[in-house]
Amino acid sequence: MANHINTIVDKELIINAAETGVELALLENGKLVELHHQRTNNNFTVGDILIGKIRKMMPGLNAAFVDIGHRKDAFLHYTDLGPKLRSLVKWTNGVMNGSINTPKLDNFKFDDEIVKTGKVDQVLNKRWPILVQILKEPISTKGPRLSCELTLPGRHMVLSPFADSVSVSKKIASGEERKRLHTLAESIKPKNFGIIIRTAAEGKKVQELHEELVRLLGQWEDIYRQLKTVNPPAKLLSELDKPASVLRDLLSDGFSRIVVNDKDLLADVRAYLQNISPDQVGIAQLYSGSKPIFDHYSITKQIKASFGKTATMSSGAYLVIEKTEAMHVIDVNSGHKMTTADVDQTILGVNLEAAEEIARQIRLRDIGGLIIIDFIDMRNQEHKKQLAKAMEDFMRKDRSQHTILPLSKFGLMQITRERARPEVAVDTAEVCPTCGGTGKVNATILLTDDIERDLEFIMQSRPRSPLVLRVHPYLEAYLRKGMANRQVRWFMKYNRWIRILPNADYQLTDYRFFDGNEDEIRLN
Repeated sequence: MANHINTIVDKELIINAAETGVELALLENGKLVELHHQRTNNNFTVGDILIGKIRKMMPGLNAAFVDIGHRKDAFLHYTDLGPKLRSLVKWTNGVMNGSINTPKLDNFKFDDEIVKTGKVDQVLNKRWPILVQILKEPISTKGPRLSCELTLPGRHMVLSPFADSVSVSKKIASGEERKRLHTLAESIKPKNFGIIIRTAAEGKKVQELHEELVRLLGQWEDIYRQLKTVNPPAKLLSELDKPASVLRDLLSDGFSRIVVNDKDLLADVRAYLQNISPDQVGIAQLYSGSKPIFDHYSITKQIKASFGKTATMSSGAYLVIEKTEAMHVIDVNSGHKMTTADVDQTILGVNLEAAEEIARQIRLRDIGGLIIIDFIDMRNQEHKKQLAKAMEDFMRKDRSQHTILPLSKFGLMQITRERARPEVAVDTAEVCPTCGGTGKVNATILLTDDIERDLEFIMQSRPRSPLVLRVHPYLEAYLRKGMANRQVRWFMKYNRWIRILPNADYQLTDYRFFDGNEDEIRLN
């Protein structure tokens, strides 16, 4: 297994600033694993906090539709209200009507929690203002999905108003370190705020955590100040722009460099790095090459190779990825690999390679919901366990919540993965240069007529110029077939020998004329 999983990961972030927005490519050991695109006109991002207005109650769905200023009303389900809903509504109304004059929650009196099995129309009223956070961006025809359990994320911790607990990331392996961080968080936690310590806090000192806590409390104060004068619906706190949010969530000692092609964006990135990790400011560099930045780092090529229906691996094995309304289905094919004597070991090798590529594809495409994987059948039970363990290891880098079930008796693996944003879809198909995307070409029987008509025109306009005709090898063979072939007939007609040269890169119906200097004679 150690052969299949890299323990040392070299991370690079390549940022392409364009007129339409900012594209970010995350590379791990040179391979593209995440692709983010922030459009300049994108008004709603996961993590934004807004004051909305309840527009419609839907008891049948046990949900409410909320006006947050989006063209489609946002969806707020009862399960996303959170147990402290009544306290949140009471505080929001108190700030808006002037009866609460501090953002601190030290002396705030909490109301009773709502029950898990309640009904939405028992706890909410139409036209109420309500403080919400975007849980999922608008996907397809659906509006944004909301939550009333507010969180303010930082690099080392997440601050939760109206909660009063401390938890530490389970990804921190050392029990002693988790206990230290728990004690530390308890000592700096404001009353009636909850703190979740993130993995990046491992080994950090109290000063660093306290500085971040002060910044997050400052954001809460901004929300409080705006609530005093706001007219719902309105955005109160924007999630960081995409480069900053990716840096906050991903930045670690494994990052070797961040390359940006825009001076202003580079300044923003360096300012953010100065804020969260001053010793890493130097890894941010400006790209000033002549080629587009994504071409220079082979990202464009990887995008073309990674998206689409099939994904081929270095061994020749390949994946077929299909999307249906309810799920994604991934089929593993061995290609020409099944030629060795030890078939069981070969199948395991192909499946392990496929598992690594599938984990990359899921992150890269940001596939959410239910994913069914049809691996190549294995009889060996130990191999099945190895594959399941490997899949868990490969998916460990994935920041989205996911659950992996072991292989079923039919050899299928099921994965469920949190969907927070629309799936990343890149159309890698290009318009056919022969048919122009119509699916049709001119009648091939008329092709020689077209060539001869163009040749006639060239002979009249350039009577003395040497001439070369380049065509597909099949067409070249046809034009030179027999004693009285086209080439001979042209010589008899024009008293000039027209050289015909094959070019395998041409389409079957493609042809071009060149003069004696090898310059193409353009007839259009």
